[in-house]
Amino acid sequence: MAHHRRSDPEAEPNTRLYNPYQDLNLQVPITNLYKLPTSPEFLFAEESLHQRRSWGENLTFYTGSAYLGGSISGAAVGLFSALKNFEQGDTLKLKINRILNSSGHTGRTWGNRIGVVGFIYAGLESGVVAVTDRDDVWSSVAAGLATGAVCRAARGVRSAAVAGALGGLAAGAVVAGKQVLKRYVPI
Repeated sequence: MAHHRRSDPEAEPNTRLYNPYQDLNLQVPITNLYKLPTSPEFLFAEESLHQRRSWGENLTFYTGSAYLGGSISGAAVGLFSALKNFEQGDTLKLKINRILNSSGHTGRTWGNRIGVVGFIYAGLESGVVAVTDRDDVWSSVAAGLATGAVCRAARGVRSAAVAGALGGLAAGAVVAGKQVLKRYVPI
């Protein structure tokens, strides 16, 4: 029979908690010394008014999310490509090898490409927020527009303009969808 420990040591009848302050005769209840705050602490009151991630957290989040999403999508495309390219005399070992190679290669390629797009978006969004001091839908749309334009700038002005418009629309749709979910879906 397994012996389970209780999570509350004060509820144990045979347990005595060590109190390093017992001989000091303090007038303050000792339990108040160990109640730590659960909300974040800020050095300046102005910092507490801004409810957003720092640029480093933004960069890590968007780049990592984009890389993960791109890798999973690319691996799925690679899987279907490998399944389509099976030949009549392939053994099971050869089929598995073909699936792993195709999924791994395509997943890495897509992950790197889309991760770079996430990196550019995060940097541009942090820059827009730093310049305008506003973190709203329009900052995200401006960052999406600029990201699309930067990613397609080498293919010409027209391609950059179309990609910028699509990037702005995509960023606006994602932020608007997030706001709808926060408002109507209880968590």
